[in-house]
Amino acid sequence: MLDRLRALATQARRELEVYRLVLADPATPRSARWLLRAAVAYLLLPFDLIPDWIPVLGQLDDLLVVPALVWLALRRIPPPVLQRARQRLAADYNLRRDPPE
Repeated sequence: MLDRLRALATQARRELEVYRLVLADPATPRSARWLLRAAVAYLLLPFDLIPDWIPVLGQLDDLLVVPALVWLALRRIPPPVLQRARQRLAADYNLRRDPPE
């Protein structure tokens, strides 16, 4: 189970890196940029739509709002932009794993 959690954390880190690359790509639509930024801001800012002290609902809004914003953003990003970001990340990862001799 611990290995599965590590794999999930690694995958999450890679996805966040893909989103960073997508935000830096000039071909990314402005609406997608705003939605991704809103998702990050919602996670980092100290206020929520539903306060965290309300049992269950306080945490549930974080689990619904952030993925919904990311999902909407990903629907607006052209597939070639996402593909370029994923390829670039894979190439960078391979360079870090296998440094040139």
